[in-house]
Amino acid sequence: MLTPTGKAVAPFELTAYKSLDNEELTRRINAVRAEMGPRLLVLGHHYQQDEVIALSDLRGDSYKLSELAARNEECRAIAFCGVHFMAETADILANRPERLAQRNGRRVTVVLPDMAAGCSMADMAEIEQVEDCWEQLGDVIDTRDVMPVTYVNSAASLKAFCGRHGGIVCTSANARAVLEWAFARRSRVLFFPDQHLGRNTALAMGIPLEQMPVWDPHRDDLGGNREEAIEQSRVILWRGHCSVHQMFRPEHVDQFRQRYPGIKILVHPECMMDVVARADVIGSTGKIIKAVEESPPGTRWAIGTELHLVNRLKHQHPEQEIHFLSPVVCMCATMYRIDLAHLCWALENLAAATPVNVIEVEEETSRYALEALERMLEVK
Repeated sequence: MLTPTGKAVAPFELTAYKSLDNEELTRRINAVRAEMGPRLLVLGHHYQQDEVIALSDLRGDSYKLSELAARNEECRAIAFCGVHFMAETADILANRPERLAQRNGRRVTVVLPDMAAGCSMADMAEIEQVEDCWEQLGDVIDTRDVMPVTYVNSAASLKAFCGRHGGIVCTSANARAVLEWAFARRSRVLFFPDQHLGRNTALAMGIPLEQMPVWDPHRDDLGGNREEAIEQSRVILWRGHCSVHQMFRPEHVDQFRQRYPGIKILVHPECMMDVVARADVIGSTGKIIKAVEESPPGTRWAIGTELHLVNRLKHQHPEQEIHFLSPVVCMCATMYRIDLAHLCWALENLAAATPVNVIEVEEETSRYALEALERMLEVK
C-alpha cells in the first residue's frame, strides 16, 4: 500500500505481538473493533479458544457464521477465527455478485488470522483426487446418474466441482435432507470428504452398508473396490474423517454408561458408526448446544465433540453434569492455532489498510461453488 505521500507502508510484523500478554492484546483488539465499528465482523467458531470467542461479534458453526456475515450490509471486513475452508466460504457468500453490485463492486475483505489454521478432514480430499475418482467411476457407471455431495468442511475447489456437476453442499445439520434431495434426482451419491457423516446419514435412511463402498484416493484400482461394488452402490463414501471425532470409541461410551448410570451420550455425526449407534442423541454442533441448553438441571451428559466446546458447555451449565466422552484429550489443533496475538495482528493490519492473510477465492471457482451452496440453501 502507498500513503498519500507515495511512501510504502509495510504490514505490522507478527513477531511483535507474540510477547504481549492477553490483557494488552485484548485492549488493542477492542480498540480496533471500536474504531472500525460495524464495518468489521470478527467471527468465532465454536471450537475456538475461550479468549478468542469472547472477542467475537458472531459465534456459531462454520456455515452459519458465513451466512450471517454475508447478510450483514454494513460489514466491509471479516476476520474469521476458524480454519481455511470457512474463510473461503465467507468470501464466496459475502462477495457473491448481487452483494458486490449493492456495494458498487467493492469487496468485503476476508482474513484468516493464521494461515496454518487448516482442516485435516478437508485436506483428505484434493480436487485432483476427486476428478480422478470421477473419471474412474465413469469407466464403470454413468456419472450422469451420480450426484456429487461435499460436506461444507471442504475446500472451495471441491464445492466448485459439485457446482459444475449439478451437485450440492451439505452441513452436519442438513445432511439427510441433502441426500434425500440428491436421490430424488439421481440414483447414486458420491459423498466426500467425511465417510462417517455420509455413512451415519445413509444408514439412518435405510441404506445398507453393502451399498456404501469406501473410495480410497490413494489406490488406483477404483479406490480399492471391485467393479461389482461400484455397480451395486448407492452411496460411494470418501475415505476421510475428522481427526477429533475419530478419537471417540465405542468402549468410551460403554465405560461412561457403567460408571454413571442414567447418563446420556451426545455425539456429533462425524463420529464412527459404532459410537453413533450407542448414543442417545446425535447432532450437529448447533444441536449439541441446544440439547444441553434445553435439558433440566441434574442431567448427566457425556459429549463426543471438540474439547473446547465441551468445556465451555460445562462452564455455562453448572446445573448439569457434563463430561468429555474420551479419556484422551482431543481438540481441533488447527483451530487452536488462532490466538489473541494472531487476531490482534490481523485486526491492526486491517485497520491500517495493510490486510494480511487475505482469503480471496478465484472467480470461476467461486461462481461454481456458489451454485452448490445455493442449492443447499434451497433444501428444506
